[in-house]
Order: sequence, then C-alpha cells, then structure tokens
Amino acid sequence: MWADTLVHCLDSVSLFISGRGSDSTAWCCLIRNVGLCTNAMFFISCVSVQEANQTLHTDRPDLPECFQLSVLSWLPCIYLWAVSPIYLFYLKMNNRGYIMMSIMNRFKTVRGEFICLLMCWTDLFSTFHELRQGISHPPIYFVTPLVLGMTMLLATFLIQFERLRGVQSSGVLFIFWFLSVLCAIVPFRSKILQASSKVNKLRFTTFYFYFGLVVCELILCCFNEKPPLFSNAVTDPVSCNILLRFFSLSMAIKGYKMPLEAKDLWSLNQRDSSKVMVPKLLKEWEKELAKAKRYVFKLSVKSHVNHRKLIPEEVEVLLSNQKSSPRQPSFLRALIKAFGPYFLIGSAFKLLQDIITFVNPQLLRMLIIFTKQEGVPDWWGYALAFLMFFTAFLQTLILHHHFQYCFVTGMNVRTAIIGAIYRKALVITNAAKRSSTVGEVVNLMSVDAQRFMDLTTFLNMLWSAPLQIMLALYFLWQNLGPSVLAGVAVMIMLIPFNAVIAMKMRGYQVEQMRLKDSRIKLMNEILNGIKVLKLYAWENSFKEKVLAIRQKELNVLRKTAYLGALSTMAWTSAPFMVALTSFAVYVYVTVDENTALDAERAFVSLSLFNILRFPLNMLPQVISSIVQASVSLKRIQSFLSHDELDPNSVDRNNTATGTIKPIANGKFTWAKEDPPVLHNINVMVPQGSLLAVVGHVGCGKSSLISALLGEMERLEGEVSIRGSVAYVPQQAWIQNITLRDNILFGKPYNEQKYRSVLEACALTPDLEVLPGGDLTEIGEKGINLSGGQRQRVSLARALYSDTDVYLLDDPLSAVDAHVAKHIFDNLIGPDGALKGKTRILVTHGISFLPQVDNIMVMVDGRVSEMGSYQELLKQDGAFAEFLRNYALEDIVEEDEAIGRPPPPLCSKSAPDGENPRFRSVRRQGCSQRKHSEPQEKKKPHDMVKLIQTENTETGRVSPSNLISVKTKVYLEYAKAVGPLLSVFICFLYGCQNAASIGSNIWLSEWTNDAARNATKENLNMRVGVYAALGTAQGILVLISSFTLAMGNMAAARKLHYNLLSNKLHTPQSFFDTTPIGRIINRFSKDIYVIDEALPATVLMFLSTLFASLSTMLVIVSTTPIFAVVIVPLAVAYVFVQRFYVATSRQLKRLESVSRSPIYSNFSETITGASVIRAYGRHSAFVLMSDTKVDENQKSYYPGIVSNRWLGVRIEFIGNCIVLFAAMFAVTRKQSLTAGLVGLSVSYALQVTMSLNWMVRMTSDLESNIVAVERVKEYSETKPEAPWEVEDKKPSPNWPVEGNVQFQNYSVRYREGLDLVLKNLTLSVKGGEKIGIVGRTGAGKSSMTLCLFRLLEAAAGEITIDEVKIAEIGLHDLRSKLTIIPQEPVLFSGTLRMNLDPFEQCSDDELWKALEQSHLHKFVRNQPAKLELECTEGGENLSVGQRQLVCLARALLRKTRILVLDEATAAIDLETDDLIQSTIRTQFEDCTVFTIAHRLNTIMDYTRVLVLDKGQVAEFDTPTSLISQKGIFYSMAKDAGLVL
Repeated sequence: MWADTLVHCLDSVSLFISGRGSDSTAWCCLIRNVGLCTNAMFFISCVSVQEANQTLHTDRPDLPECFQLSVLSWLPCIYLWAVSPIYLFYLKMNNRGYIMMSIMNRFKTVRGEFICLLMCWTDLFSTFHELRQGISHPPIYFVTPLVLGMTMLLATFLIQFERLRGVQSSGVLFIFWFLSVLCAIVPFRSKILQASSKVNKLRFTTFYFYFGLVVCELILCCFNEKPPLFSNAVTDPVSCNILLRFFSLSMAIKGYKMPLEAKDLWSLNQRDSSKVMVPKLLKEWEKELAKAKRYVFKLSVKSHVNHRKLIPEEVEVLLSNQKSSPRQPSFLRALIKAFGPYFLIGSAFKLLQDIITFVNPQLLRMLIIFTKQEGVPDWWGYALAFLMFFTAFLQTLILHHHFQYCFVTGMNVRTAIIGAIYRKALVITNAAKRSSTVGEVVNLMSVDAQRFMDLTTFLNMLWSAPLQIMLALYFLWQNLGPSVLAGVAVMIMLIPFNAVIAMKMRGYQVEQMRLKDSRIKLMNEILNGIKVLKLYAWENSFKEKVLAIRQKELNVLRKTAYLGALSTMAWTSAPFMVALTSFAVYVYVTVDENTALDAERAFVSLSLFNILRFPLNMLPQVISSIVQASVSLKRIQSFLSHDELDPNSVDRNNTATGTIKPIANGKFTWAKEDPPVLHNINVMVPQGSLLAVVGHVGCGKSSLISALLGEMERLEGEVSIRGSVAYVPQQAWIQNITLRDNILFGKPYNEQKYRSVLEACALTPDLEVLPGGDLTEIGEKGINLSGGQRQRVSLARALYSDTDVYLLDDPLSAVDAHVAKHIFDNLIGPDGALKGKTRILVTHGISFLPQVDNIMVMVDGRVSEMGSYQELLKQDGAFAEFLRNYALEDIVEEDEAIGRPPPPLCSKSAPDGENPRFRSVRRQGCSQRKHSEPQEKKKPHDMVKLIQTENTETGRVSPSNLISVKTKVYLEYAKAVGPLLSVFICFLYGCQNAASIGSNIWLSEWTNDAARNATKENLNMRVGVYAALGTAQGILVLISSFTLAMGNMAAARKLHYNLLSNKLHTPQSFFDTTPIGRIINRFSKDIYVIDEALPATVLMFLSTLFASLSTMLVIVSTTPIFAVVIVPLAVAYVFVQRFYVATSRQLKRLESVSRSPIYSNFSETITGASVIRAYGRHSAFVLMSDTKVDENQKSYYPGIVSNRWLGVRIEFIGNCIVLFAAMFAVTRKQSLTAGLVGLSVSYALQVTMSLNWMVRMTSDLESNIVAVERVKEYSETKPEAPWEVEDKKPSPNWPVEGNVQFQNYSVRYREGLDLVLKNLTLSVKGGEKIGIVGRTGAGKSSMTLCLFRLLEAAAGEITIDEVKIAEIGLHDLRSKLTIIPQEPVLFSGTLRMNLDPFEQCSDDELWKALEQSHLHKFVRNQPAKLELECTEGGENLSVGQRQLVCLARALLRKTRILVLDEATAAIDLETDDLIQSTIRTQFEDCTVFTIAHRLNTIMDYTRVLVLDKGQVAEFDTPTSLISQKGIFYSMAKDAGLVL
C-alpha cells in the first residue's frame, strides 16, 4: 500500500512537471495524488485521504492537525538538535570571555524555561489526564510536547553557555526562534478558524502563550548582549550582528540627514583587522617559501647522490629559477589556505540560492496551467503568487548572506596583501628595489590588491555559473526534450570563441599593467622633482614622455575594450540563440499535435533562458577578472619572492671590549650581479672613540656606512657591531609629523633630556622661528624646514635615541661653518654630548680632523690609509699632501672665537639655504620674532597646519533634487565622452531593448497558435521574425558596446591629459602644501577607475536601466491595473535609493580620502627604510601602516553593509512586483491568454535582478564618478603664468648682456602671508659675480627663485636686459637662466637623458661638460658610458656625483645668467676647488649669483649682497663691506676671515 501510494504520487508529479497529457489531467492527477502522498506520509498521524482533499478543495484551506503537531512542531527541533553538537564544539574552542548576567539574559532564560514548563508538562499532563477519563489520543500528542520541551531546555542551556563563552549575539538561536515563529503561524491561524467550534480551551490557551513567548524570544535575540569581560571583543553595539546591520536604519538616516564623518563609522571587527589578517596570510606564505626551499635542497641532495656536488653558482641558479620549478612558492595557495574556509561559508549560501532559483519557473508553470483551468479555487492561484513571492524573498536573504561573506573575504584579502607588501618593502635588498620602484609597489597596493578584492565578489560564479547552466539545461530537457541539445551546441560553439578572447585579453592585461607601472613610476619622479623641472623648464619633455606611455596604455585598453564588446555581444546573444535554436528544432521536428509550442512550454523555457542569461553574462566577466587577477597574482608573488636583507649579516651580539673591529676583510656589493664596490675593508675602532672617514666623491664612504648597517651584500669577511645603532644619513629623512615627534622617534618624552638635545644640535633658536614651536607639523620630506634644519633634526633624533654606536654620514655638509663648529663641539667631538660613545663620522670638512681619534682615508672603494691625524702627517702620503694644499684655508674659514656662544639662528650665517617650500610656515614666526612668546607659552591652537586635510565634497542632495553627485561632474564626463556620442549610445541601448521586447511579444503571439490549433500555420514566418528580432538585438548590442568603448577611451584620454597638463602648470606652492601620495592617488587609483571600472559600470547601468523600463512597460501593457501599484512601489524605490545613495556616496568619499595616507605613508617609509631598520623601528612602522589600512577599511565595511541594506529592500520591491503581477494575472485570468500571463510573469521574475542591479549600478556609478570628480578637482587648480606669450616673446639670443635690475620688488609665498622680500632695489651689470649672504630667513633663496618666477611679485618688477620678466612666458624666461640647486635631483633613465632631455647636444658636447664637471673618469669607467642607467632618484650615484651631474647640466645650458644655491655642499674640498675654478673660467662672461656656503668662495666676487629681513642691508665689493664693518664684516669675523 505504502509503495503503491508513493509511486502514484511521484508519477503524478512527474507527469505534471513534464507537461505530458492534458492540463486538466495533470492538475487532477497531481491534486489527487498529493492527497494520497499526504495520507501515506502521515498515516500514523491519522490523516485521511478525505481530509487531504478537503484541505485542497475548499475556500478556507487548512492543514490537518496531525501535520501541524508533527512536521511543523518538529522542524525547528530537528534543526536545533542537528546543529547543536557542531555549535557546542565551536563554542568550546572559541572562548571570547565572560558576559555578566543581564536583565535581557534573565528574560531570555525565564521565557525559555516557561515555554518548557508550559508546553512540555502542561500539554503532556493534560493528555494523560484525558486518557484516564477515557479520551484517547494518537501517540503524536504524547511525543510532540516531550520533544518540544527537551528542545526548549536545550535552547535555554545554549543561552547560558553562550553567555559564559562571551557570545554577544547568536545566529544559531536566531534561526531556531525564527523557524519556531514561522512554523507556529499555521497553527495560530488554524486555531482562530476553529475558535467558534468546540475546542480544548487548555491547549488553546497554552498555545497562544507559547506563540507570544516565542515571538518575544525572537525579538530579544535581535539585540546584542553586553561585551564580555576580560576580552578585547568589539564593544560596538552593532558590530557583531550582521542581520541587524542588514536591517539597521541608523547609519542610512544619519547619512541622509548630514554628511557622514569618520567618527560616525562602526569600529572594525577584530577578526577583520590587519593585526589578525596579515599574520594569517604571511604564515601560509612562509610555509610556501619553506616548501620551495626544501625542493631546491632536495635537488642539491639528489645531485650530491649522483656524485656531482653543486657549486655555489648552480645553487644560486636553482634558487633564482624557483619561478619555473614545479614547486615554486604559490601565493594563490597561501590565499586559499588563509581565507578559503571563511569564503566557503558564502559558497554554501550560493549553492542553496542556486537551487532555490529554479523553483519559480516551476511555480510559473503551475500558474499558467491554473489560468487555463475552470472551476478550481482562486486561492490556488493566490497561493502560487505568494509562494513565488516567498521563494524570491528567501532567495534574496540567502543571496545577501552569500554576498556578505564574499565582500568581507575580499576586504580581508586586500588588508592582508597591503600588509604583506608593506612588510616586504621594508626588508627587500637594494637589487630588488631596482626592479620594483616606489611607483610599481604603490600599484601593487592600490590596483592589484583591489583586483583581488573585486574578484572575490563573483568568484563563486566560476562553479555556480556551470551549475546553473546544467540545472537550466536539465529543466529545459524536461520541458522541450532533445531539441534543447541544439541550444547546447550553440553554447559549445561559443566556448572556443570566448576562450580566444580571454587569452588575448590576458596578454593585453600584462602589457597594460607594465605600462601603468612605467607611467606611475615616471609620475612619482616628476612630482618628487617638480621644482627642478620648473627651474629647468623641462615640463614639456617629461609631459611628452608620460603621454607616450599613456598612448600605448590607451591602445592596449582600446583593444581590450573591443574584445570585451565582442564577448558581451556573444554572451548577451547566447540565451536568445539557445532559445531560437531550441524552439526552431522543437517546432520543426515535433509532429505530435499534443506537444505544440504552447505558453506553458515557451515561457517556462523563457524564464529558464533568463536564468541562464545571468551565468552566461557573468562567466566572461569572471573569467576576465580571473585573467586580470592572475596577472596581479604573478606580480605580487614576484614581489614577495624578492630577496630580503639578511638580518644576520651584521653580528649585533659582539661583546668584545677595548678595540673592536666592525669590519674584517670585508668585500661588499650593492647587488650580487654587480661588481664589488668595497674591497678588502678592515676597520678598527677603539670603543668610545671617534673615527673620521674621508675621501673623494664616489670613493665609497657612504657605502661603508651602509655596509655597517647591513644594507649591502656581503661577499667576504665579517661585520659586527656592539650594541644599538643610531644612523644619520647624508640626506636627512624627515616624517610628516611634528618636529618633536621627529626627534623622539618613538622614545618617551623627557623634558630635560629633550632640551639638552635641542641645545647640542643648535635647534633651540629654530623653535622660536617656527609658529608652533616644536609642535609645528613638518611637511612631507621636511618641506617646511631648510636643508640645515633637516640635518640638525636628524642629528637630534640620533642623540635622543641614546645608543651605543653612532654612524654619521656627512651630517655637517648642510650647515654653515658656525653651526658645524657648534655641533662638533657640543655633540660629535671629544667634549660633546656623545663623548664616550663609538662614533664613525663621514666628513668633507678637514678642520675637525685634528680633534678626532682616528682617520680612515678611502680611495676607490679601498682603505688607503688609517691612523691618527699626526700619524697620517708623519706617513707623508697622499693625505698629508692633500692637507697641505687645503687645510689652511678651510681651518681659517671654519675657525671661530673659542667660548663665544652661538648666535640665534635668525642671526647666523646660514647656508641652511632657506627653501621656499618652508617659507609658508617659517616666515610668519621670523617676521614677528621680536614679539613672539617663549616656546613654552605657545598654545596648540596657534599652530599653523601646513598639510591640509584632503577635501571631501559632500555633494548634498536637496529635497527637490534627486541627482546625488553634482550634475556638472556627470556633464563633465559626458562632455569628455562626447555629447552627441552620449545621446547616440543611449539611443542604441533603447533600440536593443525594443528588439528584445519585440521578440518576446512575438513569442507570446506565437504560443497562442497552440490554443487556436494553428501551430503549423505560418511556422516559417513565426520562426523567421523571431530570429530577425533576436539577431537585430545582437547586432545592436555589438554596435552599442563598440560605441561605448570608443566614448570611454576618449574620456579617459581627455581627463588624464587635463590632469597632467594642469599639474605641470600648477604653481610650486601647491606641491609644498599637498602630499605627493595624494596626487599620485589621482594618477593611479582614480585614473584606473576611469580607465577600467567606470566603463564597465556605465555599461551595466545602461543595460539594467533599460531592462527595468522594459519590464515595467511589458507588465503594464499586459495588466494595466498594475499601473496602480507602480506609484507606491516607485515611491518606495526612490525613497530607498535616496537613503542609500546619500550614505553610500559619503562612505565612498571617506574611503577614498582615507586611502591616500596609506600610499603617502608607504612612500615616506620606503624613502627612510634604512633609517627605520637602523633604529629598530620596523615593528612600529608596520603598526602605523596597519592602523591606516584599518581606518580605510572602517570606511569600506559600512559600504558592504549598506549594499546588503539596499539589496534586501530593493529586491523586496522587486518581489512585490512579482507578487502583484502574479496576483493580477490570477484576478484577470478570464480575460488574459496564457501567452500574456507567461509574458508578464516571466518579465516580473527578472525585474528583481534588474532593479537591484540598477540601484547598485547607480551607486557604483556615483562611487566611480567620484574619481572623475577628484581628477576634475586637480585638473582645475589655479595654474601658474603661461609658459609662452607669443606677442611678448624675447629675441632668441636674449639676454645678450645679462643685466639684472630689481625695482621696488616685494614678494610673498602665498596670499595671506607676510612679505619675504620688501622693496628690493638693486642693479647688476652683465658679467658681474654677485655673492648673496644673510642670516637664515633673510630671503636669499627667495630672491633667486624670484628670478625664475617660482614666486610671483607682490609689487615692483625685475628686468633682465630691459625685458620685464613678468610679461614674458615662464619657459621663455627659465630656459634662458641656469641654476645649480642645493638638492641634486636625477630622474630614472640614462645619464644622457638627465643631462640633455631634449636631445639637443652632441656626444662631444656631453663629454666636454662631464670633463669640466670632473665626472668624466667615473662615466668612462662605466660599461654603458653615457647610457648609464640612473635608478629612481639617482640612488645609484652618490650625493656628490649627483651634484656634479647638475653642474654638467649647467655647463651644457651655459646661459648668460647662472644661479648657484649652495651647490657644492656635498662635495669634498678638492672637487669643490676644481668646480669653483671651472665656474670662474667657463662662466667668466656670465652674470653669476651665488648663495654662499663657504665665505672664502665669494671673497673674490665683484660684489656681495647682504640681505637682512628681506631687505638690502649692504651691497658693495667685499673689500668695501669689510671696511664698513657692518653685517658682512661681522659674518667674516665670525668665520675667521678677518681679524
């Protein structure tokens, strides 16, 4: 009996689903056998066939009581008992602390116990009582209360156990209470229906108590408990409950009312922080590296077994060829192991959602059959409508849980990758730095990490899409039979086509990333050296270089976009082609009249084809994303596989006392493949002594310091240092923090110690100059400090660190003689603050050499001589000869009166070479110095903030304006695309959707032929028109995709060009107050968005917009009454959209703004990596970077949640459309054909996805248009004066004489600041040599920069050879002047390019310039000669060599006017003497302005200009000025030049 019944039931369902037999037969058979199945399944619960039939065939349907007591009561219990063992094990393994018993927890517990008492004991005792009275009940009345009671006891136990384990909100119990409420709704209604009849009042009452208590438990479960004690658990009241975040309105309301700020954001979950994520990834990556090393070791062992020992070179080759070995370290494997388990939870949700997706097409079949039937209850149709609604809503909830897990995984992957890259960048070797420049690594952190994050969102589609395709084809087979194989053949044919496209796109992707890296690297150098570019008028040359790279990049992007258009056409047309071929084969092959193409088959198939459309559309995008991510994967894997500095290369545990030997028989190189730089180095330093290292430029002095720090590759010998190390580099490294923090460098503040450090480093007077004292914010790279101030801050950092060993790399070259003497006496020398410490001092100043303990002379990377000052003189070697030639004048110059206290910084002879970039802060204090308060009294609010917070435009929405981001930004993008082209693109999208609607309407008419028994009439016409409409749609898709790609490329080119042009035309003051990372962010991330993300978003937005409009049009035309509900649904839609977009936009902007500091901090860190390592601050900087990344993710995470918030609500509106479309179809079933019902509901079923994607794409469009807004903002900054003024162009040979006149000239750095030069009036004749001297803040550098118009006049004018420089173009002016700046800047590229970027000089001229600048020997010794590759910033040349390259540039330009801005500060005395000789001979007939570093160099000049407080104090010949006994006399006396 049981078997027969179940077989009958299954047969009827199969008959019904397959559609065989008549409609009435299918329905009757299904209904009859559902009753039989119900009888079979619940026979034990006394359900009869008659009861089942009455349940179905009545206007007031109800489920049997036995079904309610069994299935509905047991379902939540089965769930809880099934998951409890796993959940208890999880709680046992994860203890988050202890939560105190709260009132809410007591309520939960009491209610659970009360439910147990009420349902278990009351119902059970009641049943036994009735049994004693002779009233018998089925066993279910005894079993269910017992099962329910035991389950409630388990739930109560879980409530308390969760509290003891620190769980604030329970997902397991929430689902249990939700299921309990859901399953109790049917008995709730049933008991209301039975209330009028005779019922058991006790059970009636206890059930309603039970229902109320369960609802209360569900509500209480939605709220978090207090944070656990003794735990670092997140205290945010919303942070732990994902479901509450889905339905939380608080942030949406706040974001709608006012712009969100960082303080409004939720705190980041602990598990999502860098502290947790980065070590998790690095742990797996280290395992991969260990595997690769074991593999190489096995190879060596195997070779040894084969009687051939691997020589070291072969081992090195094996290690370097790991990438080609089958056991290479796999970054992908590390990612999977680190983040795979969490991601798999989302995959499980996706699997469930995929299965539920195919329920609605079957319900649609039943609905179409229902509309054909007469005499069946209406509630069947309404039940089907609500079932479709409920299925769609369940699908929504499951899908968004899937998305939540995927997005969080993506966020975690990005966090971990950025952290891993940052940590690696701190420890890579110098050889690795050559192949991975700062720009390239920034790209890894921004673009490549972002690609991984984007990929994880849809990565599940890689298996989900084939699964959905297979399920769709299975149901299509059930519907259309073997004819669906024709459609499968079409899909198979498309696979090789798309495979070829994918392979091509992968190649283009590799090329594009290479070009992007080159462009960002070049832009980084341009921005770092922008001042030099402006001074030399080289902007056009570098602009052309950037645009050349950009053009190649756009060419690759164009090819990729065109391939993408072909792919889009193929996959968009695929569902239609499958439908066409399947329908055509079906109608032509089928001869049975009973299997005609009716509405049921056609529209159920069409709904399946629509389901098929999504995986088919997503699959190429996912493949494309995987292709892009695979390129990024290799790049990141390559970077993380770079060699690291060996932390054991320097022995830090040397405990020897007395004389120590830091380097013994040392041989060092910068890279293993390079020739050695240092040979046979032996250094002996008595403990607590001072060793001076001297030698010519490029002899290896700085390399020696690097070797001691472990920065070089040690080929031979040993390096050991006893104790901790402090390092002062030749070019001071300053952070973008306060001056005090730069000195403390992580050490605790000690007032007395701090003040003594400031005094020893001559920094105390500077604090009075700076507006905020030592709390003044120092700009990026110390831009608001002079060169000397930066160096003294670097020295103060070293002194404050109080270490055992001090490595000082020429720290005195950037300060003048007076300050150098003070620092040596009070800090470095035998009686200085470092007395008793071991010091190694690299220096060019020989006046201090008699006071050092030992001197080491280096020549060409070798130790030439070593000994005390007297010993070297006695040896009478090369060094003694050098001393005899240069010592006298240098000692005379730098000697000063013993015991004289150092004058304040504002009145000292300062070569600190005031930098115009520091004026904006420093000048205010200097001009008001007499009235300033002591440093201790300055208040924090009086401080000047140099680097302003990045602007975050709010783009507020007025109540009457639904346009979220300013309309002008959209118009700007449309203008960049092309106005006519934009309209034409929209027209094409409208046409392709019209073709799609037409084909479906035609299909609806076609299916009505079956009802008229005219299936074979006009068959060719039906198929032909259907094919024509679909083909037209495919062609229009192709044309629109191509057109859109063209428009996007045009916009990308124009926006980048405008940004680049504006930045090269931007005044220097902008770069002084804007971090380079902020500008680089525009050129990297924002341009990436415009290039790649925005076009895809525009494509999807237009597709979903027109698809949604098409759906509404079809449903309203089919069921006009639907127009009534469109209004409230549209209001709800707009309401949700406005709430969401306002919040989402602000979150995106906050995320963008918090992203820039990550890259700025990274660039800053890389620059000072050697300092960070020397001081052992690696961990502190890693923590700083992690904090910045976490701050950025704090802005990103609410964006994820807001997307879920949007998705649930928008899809609910879409589900309502499905509900109303189905209900109206049921209501009007008498007047609607089956074809129209199928058309309307099948369109409604896809509207949920269209609406959701439309709002999401609207948000993405607004989020991505922010990139256009940000690029536009930096494309419209106020430019400097024109480069060329045609009607004011000077003659080609101007200036002929070189006469310079200042007439009442005044200048300020920016509006609102004090004048730095006041009423300057002077006249200089052609050929004169003018020395410029003055105290710090006098305006020396300002005056020279005014000649180049880096500063524009506030009043007065400058004329050169009777030409007013303010009237001519900047390039016409700057190209006719030459400057040798204090800080030498080189660009990556050949030496030839650095000397002659416009390629105007011959080789002979270049060699002559190198010879005159004394660089020719060095260049001739290089294999590449003039093609010598300079690394980023010229790092492979010493500072002195870079300065000589700048001199060679000046010799090549050889204009009539030359400016020297302390140009020989980093050069040894001998080379300095040669350079001065070169300048006197080669520029004999030129006008020369020299900001003096060593006063003796200008004593033979024509005249000396003394500036004081921005005004001319003295201006005459040196002899006259000395005789006048004024300021110049006092400076010369201080320097010992006069008695």
